[in-house]
Amino acid sequence: MPTYEYKCKHCKHRFEALQSMTAEPLKRCPECGRRGLQRLIGSGVGVIFKGSGFYGTDYKRGSSAKGSSDTAGSKPAKATGEAKD
Repeated sequence: MPTYEYKCKHCKHRFEALQSMTAEPLKRCPECGRRGLQRLIGSGVGVIFKGSGFYGTDYKRGSSAKGSSDTAGSKPAKATGEAKD
């Protein structure tokens, strides 16, 4: 669920709210209690990958990434000198 930023037109209180994309925008300020919230347009957050297990070719676009992962699986067999009949 995305986080939306709001600002009250009356008291200028700013806060964030975790809401689903289909939820109606909030209307009442939690600080002053008056109606007059404005949903602000944010820059958004990029995808953050944490931990190990991600490879440089996992999210590349185009046919070169697909071809490089296909050939990567066959390289160890060639490198060890094993021949397949």
